[in-house]
Amino acid sequence: LVSLFMSDLMVGLVVMPPAMLNQLYGRWVLRGDFCSLWYTFDVMCCSASILNLCVISLDRYLLIISPLKYKLRMTSCRALWLILATWTLAALASFLPI
Repeated sequence: LVSLFMSDLMVGLVVMPPAMLNQLYGRWVLRGDFCSLWYTFDVMCCSASILNLCVISLDRYLLIISPLKYKLRMTSCRALWLILATWTLAALASFLPI
């Protein structure tokens, strides 16, 4: 949940203010090189948010189908690996095309 919070917070603090300026003025008013960086963070944060929701759903699914084995399957180390994989996949999806 903290990872989902961080991705949504980054959307609100990093992605939305330039998008709001873009909507208000009808054009990109910031420096041109900042546009690529903004677009990259937009894709990364939104992808991380979606992937975090998928990981949370997977976690809840594992808890529901076998509640007695859940503690053995979902250790804190595995949870950290899932979070790391989520952010890595989101970063690769956003930074590689640039």
